[in-house]
Amino acid sequence: MNFTYPKNERLKSKTTIGLLFSEGKSVSKYPLRLVYREAGENSEEKIKIGVSVSKKYFKKAVDRNYFKRVLRETYRLNKHLLLENIQEPYSLMFFYQTKDKLSYEEINKKTVQLFEKFLQQINKIQDLDKKPEL
Repeated sequence: MNFTYPKNERLKSKTTIGLLFSEGKSVSKYPLRLVYREAGENSEEKIKIGVSVSKKYFKKAVDRNYFKRVLRETYRLNKHLLLENIQEPYSLMFFYQTKDKLSYEEINKKTVQLFEKFLQQINKIQDLDKKPEL
């Protein structure tokens, strides 16, 4: 398994980020939230992901940067869960949404739970799309 987070997996496009917020769906597992949207056929990567930590909860950039690093690391170590179970390319935005300073282990555990919940949700949507109409 390739446990990397290369540049081409990073979500940087302002238009894609804007579409995520306007048309994306969301899944949460306290204190994490994942906003996702199908990227479309022309996407070269299966997953493009961005991370965000609210300035509202962490005023100091040092604290925000720490939690962004932790989120990127937990994604990097657990992205195989997503890559093995999705068919379509997705754009994702990963949020840390609390002022509580959780440990790395807690965040990692919640990330795995969040990814599993995300996979259940997209599988449910794909199953509905496959059902023939009567």
